[in-house]
Parts: sequence; C-alpha cells; structure tokens
Amino acid sequence: MMADLNPVIHAPLRLRICSLLSSVDQVEFSTIRRHLDVADSVLSKHLATLEEAGYVSLAKGSIDARRTTWISLSSAGRKALRQHLRALQELIDAADRASPRRTPRS
Repeated sequence: MMADLNPVIHAPLRLRICSLLSSVDQVEFSTIRRHLDVADSVLSKHLATLEEAGYVSLAKGSIDARRTTWISLSSAGRKALRQHLRALQELIDAADRASPRRTPRS
C-alpha cells in the first residue's frame, strides 16, 4: 500500500526547509532565507506552518547584539520527512514500473 504524501511537508519550500534542516542541528533564519532566496515574510509563513505541525522548533537568540532566530527540525519533523520521502519514492517506483519499455528499432 502506498504511503500518503504529507500535505504540510509537500509544499516545495517546506520540503526544501525540512531537507535543509535534516542535515544540521539548527540553522539561523537568515541562512535559510538566503539559501532559499525568499523574503522574510515568505519564510516566516512556511516556518509557522511547520511549527504549528510540531515539525520545527524556533529559538530566539542574539549574535553580536543582533537578534536572530534559530530553527531546528524536531524528531516528529524528521519522522514526517522520512515518511514523506518514502511516499515520494513509492510514486517514483510506481511510475518507473508503469512506463512502457522501449524496444530497439531494427
């Protein structure tokens, strides 16, 4: 049975955020913003959705007297991302099985 795609993670920017966060302990807001090349408001909206689902944690702090926010992927977020990626892989595998096999022309 095919696993369900996660509608919270499936949005392209949220999938990219979760993927980025999966390889680190935490990342500063501005680093994610630069990496994704999005406005603060766009990133904030997507992070709020992920935080509401319990997939990310936000921690306020400061660096050299500059306020910043650190973002980390929660254990629930890591699990949800793994399940979502498995579902995507199942779709890819099903598409590969369904594609017609080409035969060489004589």
